[in-house]
Amino acid sequence: MSNAVAAMRQNYLFLLFFVTFLRKIYAWDKPCLTRQANTSYVCVCSATYCDEVTREKPKLGTFYTYTTTQDGLRFEKSFNLLTQYVDDSSEAYGDCNILEVDPYTRYQTIEGFGGAVTDSAGINWKSLKDLRLRKNLVESYFGRSGIGYNMIRVPVGGCDFSTRPYAYNELPVNDAKLGNFSLAFEDYEFKIPLIQEAMKTSLEPIHLVASTWSPPLWMKDPSEISGLNRLREQFYQTYADYHLKFIQKYAEKDIPIWAVTTTNEPLSGIMSLGHNNGLGWTTKGMGKWIANNLGPTLRKSPFNVKILVGDDMRFTVPLWFNTVLDDTPEALDFIDGIAVHFYYDDTNPPSLLNEPLQKYPGKFVIYTEACNGIQTTPPVLLGSWERAIKYLKNIIEDLNYNVVGWIDWNMCLNSEGGPNYISNFVDSPIIVFPERGEFIKQPMFYALGHISKFFTRGSQRIEINRQKCCNVDNVAVVTPDDTIVVVLYNGDNKHIEISIKLGDGIAAVVLPPNSIVTVELPNFV
Repeated sequence: MSNAVAAMRQNYLFLLFFVTFLRKIYAWDKPCLTRQANTSYVCVCSATYCDEVTREKPKLGTFYTYTTTQDGLRFEKSFNLLTQYVDDSSEAYGDCNILEVDPYTRYQTIEGFGGAVTDSAGINWKSLKDLRLRKNLVESYFGRSGIGYNMIRVPVGGCDFSTRPYAYNELPVNDAKLGNFSLAFEDYEFKIPLIQEAMKTSLEPIHLVASTWSPPLWMKDPSEISGLNRLREQFYQTYADYHLKFIQKYAEKDIPIWAVTTTNEPLSGIMSLGHNNGLGWTTKGMGKWIANNLGPTLRKSPFNVKILVGDDMRFTVPLWFNTVLDDTPEALDFIDGIAVHFYYDDTNPPSLLNEPLQKYPGKFVIYTEACNGIQTTPPVLLGSWERAIKYLKNIIEDLNYNVVGWIDWNMCLNSEGGPNYISNFVDSPIIVFPERGEFIKQPMFYALGHISKFFTRGSQRIEINRQKCCNVDNVAVVTPDDTIVVVLYNGDNKHIEISIKLGDGIAAVVLPPNSIVTVELPNFV
């Protein structure tokens, strides 16, 4: 062993002692009030106590780590000092454990992260009678001490996570001019109040994505809420106006819509998948509707709203982008990006995400829905570490394939995984227990937060030399504050030592077994 490496080891041991001392004298936020559940732990929040984590901007020569583990750590924050890189440092850190970040090689710009405000989410939020408890839930997602959400998806009308099937302007039938269009009770009572509270709490403007599950039945052939159906061509313009009127009604409540999607999961209306509210499309029909109706209607309006095509699973990306444009090339003038759902991603290659970008580099890809617990018993699995890691690995993979953002499904559900009028119950990062005056944060919440809190809007993904790194999933960005953030996942049952190399500096990080670690250091190169 060289003298340089021996000196580095000695310095590292001193720094480790120094940092341990510092951590004992600093008060690091509010820790998780843990409760063991299944394969990990949940964090319990009441009206008077909820765990918090604040983000610290590292000064030159320092870095911070935030660690979550299967065995109970949640965002444990640690202050650390950078060390000097030497050529034979692989002897100190291991041959394959050096991750070299390159802030000069940049990829997509991050739009943001968030969750959906469905009727069910609003119902569950309002079921918490203590206003302090409601505030804690919104703060957990959107506040300074929360995980930094800056996006929301909202259904246009009802969806399966409603207590009834409904749309707007259901009567009178065949009202092509939508003379009776108004929002529903659920908008005023559940969705709008939660969105407004999130907007007041968020550190930056919230970008809302609006998606229609089904228009009123009279627009469809046959006139059914689910199953095989199509939009009647005589109502193509009416359906475009339907979106515009929704945008106008929300604007009247000072809620701007950032983007609309071209109907939630249109494949379900072609193949009759499940009993969800739905509307089927052919690729020719969708292209024609975008080019002749939706696109011109929104572009001529006073609202600057993006159009996201697809809003369906990853394997449908070629169908709802490439084939739509092959059929109707003029639709490209109105399409800003493609929306994707995470279901079945483990059986479909992530390279599909790049298809819209290869020929049309000005477009972007964003994930607009994800959840665990679909068609499982029980749908809600409190404390599941495996479900958290499924989220995390998917987000890391998606970001490394140029996705600009990731929106979760329901922001909160009850212990059953609803309400849901067709009993299509699923899991959620936050589960409410109004009868106990509490809600719990699942491991999924922290998996999301390790990225959403730190990959702020305007961050750019940067290159990492992954060839030298042992079995650790990773992704990195440079933030608008000119810091470097690296997210690491260690799925082994043992500690792994990782060295993040930036220029001549090394951030030496120990990843506990089965852990997620976010590292933030100044960009000094």
